Amino acid sequence: MARLIRTEKEVEGHYTEQWIVVDEDALDQWPAGPLQTVGKPAPRVDGRERARGEATYTADIQLPGMLHAAVLRSPHARARVRSLSLSSVLAAPGVRAVLEPGDSHVLTDEPGYHGAAVAAVAADTFAQARAALAQAAVEWEVLEPLLDPDQAVEKGSLVSEPNVSERGATERGVSEAEAVVEAEYRTQTVLHNSLETHQAVCVWESGRLDVYISTQFLWGVRATVAEQLELPPDKVRVVCNFMGGGFGSKNGPGEYTFIAAELARRTGRPVRCALTRREENLATGNRNSTIQRLTAGARSDGTLTVLKGDYVNSVGFEGWSPSTGGPMELLYACENVRVAEHGAKLNTPPNAAFRAPGFVEGTFGLECLMDELAARLDLDPLELRMRNYADSDLVDGRPFSSKNLLECYRRAQPHWARREEVRARSQGPWKHGMGLASQVWYGGGGPPSYAWVRVGSDGRVQVVTAMQDIGTGSRTAMAQIAAEELGLSLDRIEVSLGDTSRGPFASISAGSSTIPSMGPAVRSAAADAARQIVEIAAQRYHLEERVLSLRNGHIVSADGGSWPIEEITELLGEGQILGKGARGPNPTGMRTLTFGVQLAEVAVDIETGEVLVDRIVAIHDVGRVINPLGASSQVEGGIIQGIGHTLSEDRLLDPGTGTVLTQTLDAYKLPTIADVPEIVAEFVDRPDEHLTNLGSKGLGEPPIIPTSAAIANAIRDATGANVRSLPITREEMLRALRAAREREGLERTAETVGEVRSA
Repeated sequence: MARLIRTEKEVEGHYTEQWIVVDEDALDQWPAGPLQTVGKPAPRVDGRERARGEATYTADIQLPGMLHAAVLRSPHARARVRSLSLSSVLAAPGVRAVLEPGDSHVLTDEPGYHGAAVAAVAADTFAQARAALAQAAVEWEVLEPLLDPDQAVEKGSLVSEPNVSERGATERGVSEAEAVVEAEYRTQTVLHNSLETHQAVCVWESGRLDVYISTQFLWGVRATVAEQLELPPDKVRVVCNFMGGGFGSKNGPGEYTFIAAELARRTGRPVRCALTRREENLATGNRNSTIQRLTAGARSDGTLTVLKGDYVNSVGFEGWSPSTGGPMELLYACENVRVAEHGAKLNTPPNAAFRAPGFVEGTFGLECLMDELAARLDLDPLELRMRNYADSDLVDGRPFSSKNLLECYRRAQPHWARREEVRARSQGPWKHGMGLASQVWYGGGGPPSYAWVRVGSDGRVQVVTAMQDIGTGSRTAMAQIAAEELGLSLDRIEVSLGDTSRGPFASISAGSSTIPSMGPAVRSAAADAARQIVEIAAQRYHLEERVLSLRNGHIVSADGGSWPIEEITELLGEGQILGKGARGPNPTGMRTLTFGVQLAEVAVDIETGEVLVDRIVAIHDVGRVINPLGASSQVEGGIIQGIGHTLSEDRLLDPGTGTVLTQTLDAYKLPTIADVPEIVAEFVDRPDEHLTNLGSKGLGEPPIIPTSAAIANAIRDATGANVRSLPITREEMLRALRAAREREGLERTAETVGEVRSA
């Protein structure tokens, strides 16, 4: 029965109240622990398809008569087009259409960053399109760019009003503290570098626009394109069967989709607009750099009395200011907290969501600050965190729907006890150490999301929903959920997704929300189908429904009878059973968050500044784990990406002109297999009893959040050096070591002076 409800939805910390229609029967959660299929390791159901090259990505789409687009981009960080002639471009071989500024809202004659789209061309081949663009006659008026984030804040050049939040009285908190640490931390700009570049293929058919796109949100692309092009939403079809990574950068249609759509409209032919690797590193977004000026104070027993953070996010020319102060607000039980966030508008490429945006950067600063405070108090870093454990959300007084961070700490203790053994490995210039960092993030997801489950006469099942698997294994998790509810083996489940015209609405795959948003809808649909099978079986065998259940591919009676499910489904003939399901509301008045802790072991060569990560232990609380194998892969992927952000990745700009220098992968150093340490993943695996019929939270983002801080704290443990800037290159490491030696020298001098005076 359909219900109209008002509920709260959260994605990456942004909460919205909305009305939704839910056709849902409440289901009790399954018992905790591994079940028949759910909770047990399962290889990806599409793994062989991917490995054999049979999976169809957007890059594989080939339509008859398809043209290829190339984009003219600004070579300057800030400029104005004085004149632009594309006549030679239009006359070039193979060219079918050109677009100038004004022909599409994504093209501009006043670019505000290096790489901004100015014009575009469609030709028979991509090579012809690029060659034609080279003939464009452009006269630029080059203007002085604004590149310094502090200067932007001073001038009021912001993407939005500053976000300031405060609880308690921070000045009082400072006065009550017996130890205060003030420090400035900086994080760099890092690039997504998805294996599959941003791209779309657009084709118009009978007034409908088909968009084949590498995206994390089919329905969001559909809505945005329809609105911008003034089309009814059902006149836009969006397709993404397989996707080669996005990490947050593919949540919307992007300029390339609108360029392809307009060129396709003008030519009457399909058009592909696919970005090159250089364009990826210019115009598709980034994790913005930050400046964090932080203060922490505590009593001698470690009780926090104050936390203050002033954050400057270098957002770029467009974009949004992420919640860098979120960890400071949410993680610890401190009564006096003040956070101020400023989104600096600069003449640099805009940011985009990037795997726990804001929280990765903010956790680096906060968790390094906590370790510096622990050293000042002569207190064990893990003990300091445990003493400031928050039992409820202090931001608005909500109870947590579930929280098992103390259990994460308990499981961390045996690993943490090895730190003396780790330090003992130090030999010669190589110093070894161990550090840790806590994690908090969202991941509760929310409605609306819908699914259908179709059962045919052969007893095989098809799960249908227009969601997207962005490479995280969501397709496999949905198959496991349906298999569990229907009592079938995994090989009898097929999951159809990736097409807005062939399935019901599904949520965005961002904010660690796919499994907690989609999984409950799939289970609800499978339960609906299971009830229908039981109803038919009860009629066929003249039994009461209450004595029948589905297990191991059979219909099982409480009196001992058992029949293969095919005995019932074959009665359907050409008919089908269709189960429908929807995702229910989130728990009212509760805060749903994920938690965890990571421990890192490192080795540092104090002569060269080389840093090696030897081992990382990750312990996370994300509710029920559907697929432990997939979950472990998520943890490993997040940590490897975090290691790159910590030690090597850095988008560099020319300090005078603002042009991007690191446009290729030989200049922008991603981690390789040689950089991957031993990774140990553990999960608390306790269902959130208040959250949906699954009790599952998202895991896409939590593993990357504490990695940088854990590594930096391990470096401090090994060397005594406070690392306050990312990436930790050899130069940065040597600088931190010099600062540590100078600090030690000053402390020794002060001690000597004190001894002389006392004598």
